[in-house]
Amino acid sequence: MNIILMGLPGAGKGTQAERIVKEFGIPHISTGDMFRAAVKNETPLGLEAKSYMDKGLLVPDEIVIGIVRERLAMDDCAKGFLLDGFPRTVPQAEALTATLKELGREIDHVININVRRELLIERLTGRWICPICGASYHTLFNPPKEAGVCDKDGGKLFQRDDDKPEVVAQRLDVNIAQTQPLIDYYVEQGLLRNINGEQDIQVVFAEITSVLRG
Repeated sequence: MNIILMGLPGAGKGTQAERIVKEFGIPHISTGDMFRAAVKNETPLGLEAKSYMDKGLLVPDEIVIGIVRERLAMDDCAKGFLLDGFPRTVPQAEALTATLKELGREIDHVININVRRELLIERLTGRWICPICGASYHTLFNPPKEAGVCDKDGGKLFQRDDDKPEVVAQRLDVNIAQTQPLIDYYVEQGLLRNINGEQDIQVVFAEITSVLRG
């Protein structure tokens, strides 16, 4: 079973990816892991990618696709895979379709975990940290006993700049704009399945499993 998992930051993609991989016995393939492995193993494509990364440049699509192809051709992907973080653009999606066709394969499902923007902001901006001991709290999932105060040492909790609402909102808007064309592409292919990510984690997983087994 060949799956692409999509979802904005804060949608719970990582949690569901772990469960899918365990349930279906397929490898979880993320762009970052692929790049690190290719660079570490000093493959020709890995070295080429590193030359761009070292200069702070984006790695061209043809190199990215080549690395993806190498990874998907490995033995552990024989029964399927879960792609996470790739493709990011329609040209990458088109290239992935062509690459899989060459390998005699195709994408079976594209799962998109949907969560409203305002709830994502709430989830992503809820983290507060103690400057003394480094303990991390979340206003929704792990609140301190007393608001704004560390349970362990009474330190006054602070919020990192990248967790602040205006920064998170901007990051989300960029992600939404980049992701929409890809969603449209897979809708046209008849592959996209939207899952309500605002439900309990177990319910979300049950719905994903139902789609994948259906």
